[in-house]
Amino acid sequence: MYAEFDLVVPETLAEALEAMAAGGSTLALAGGTNLIVDLRGRRVDPDRLVGLDRLAELRGIRANGGIELGARTTVTDLLRSADIAAAAPSLVESARSFAGQMVRNTATVAGNIACGSPAADLVPPLLVLDAEVTLASRTGTRTVALCDYYLGYKKDVRRPDELITAISLPRRPQRAYNRFYKLARRHGDAITVTGVAVTIAAEEGRCSLARIALAAVAPVPLRARRSEAMLEGKALTPALISEAAAQAAAESSPIDDVRASAGYRRKMVEVLTRRLLSEAWQSLH
Repeated sequence: MYAEFDLVVPETLAEALEAMAAGGSTLALAGGTNLIVDLRGRRVDPDRLVGLDRLAELRGIRANGGIELGARTTVTDLLRSADIAAAAPSLVESARSFAGQMVRNTATVAGNIACGSPAADLVPPLLVLDAEVTLASRTGTRTVALCDYYLGYKKDVRRPDELITAISLPRRPQRAYNRFYKLARRHGDAITVTGVAVTIAAEEGRCSLARIALAAVAPVPLRARRSEAMLEGKALTPALISEAAAQAAAESSPIDDVRASAGYRRKMVEVLTRRLLSEAWQSLH
């Protein structure tokens, strides 16, 4: 049984923002692949749902030097986009391993961010691509770096009256390697056991930019900032890569659950980070 709630289906973004500001417990409904499950399980009990299906302006992929994703852009939209394939290979890899086809057709980029899952598949690639999130309310808009968006497990900086309206990716450096690897117990329809994304750029034989993001090994998806700092400005020798991979594992704080032990997850962070960094450096030289 579902909880009782009012359903508002606005025709414009302005109407949607008014509804979000109406008070009470209000949630936005886009793809609903997480929210509907939570409603049925009585894990959430909102007074009001604001359906976003009619807001065409919130869906689409625009290349404008960088990339702008509308909040309602689906995982399937990502897989069909030549712009995403060229600018964000890690996002394509994540989308390919995202649930099953029916879920990919419905699940949205903003929904994956907003659900706050530590295992959110799209978030690590977006983190290593320096994504920014646009938040809108009836009083204005603001932009937040995705790396600053999460405050803790299922907690973020978005106010109750705000909607995510867009996700922006800056232009990737010309000589850069961008990958994501999802470790799961099967190839499809599986929750991530450990996810690692990297972006490495090189200039004159040295690493000019390093981004490493981890999923399912902490209360939120996170960047391994100390590991990144070990790499930038240096040539990536096998010894340095191994040290950085070990540091990334040290920055994780996994738990034991039905999918894997904490120790296994931490070890896989080290293994996958080392593998992706090694592949990155080899591809750039």
